[in-house]
Amino acid sequence: MSFPDKAQRKTCWDARDRYWECLDDENIKDSSLIPKVCAELRRAFEKSCPSKWVTHFDRKRDFMVFKEKMQKEGFEPIKEKE
Repeated sequence: MSFPDKAQRKTCWDARDRYWECLDDENIKDSSLIPKVCAELRRAFEKSCPSKWVTHFDRKRDFMVFKEKMQKEGFEPIKEKE
């Protein structure tokens, strides 16, 4: 697949956004879990975007979920041995 033009990029981003919205509605935090209700949106996302982009967007969403969790809950620093 050659580099997507403007219309193809918009189609890809719209498919990604619809899929992510479904994951949010189902309260799915791990991108490797695909609920049945979101499966069709996932297929549309994969069909609309280059595979490298799908991988990138999956990793990006996982990081965004992790970052949000850290901001809300904080973290425990690792205690160094003395």
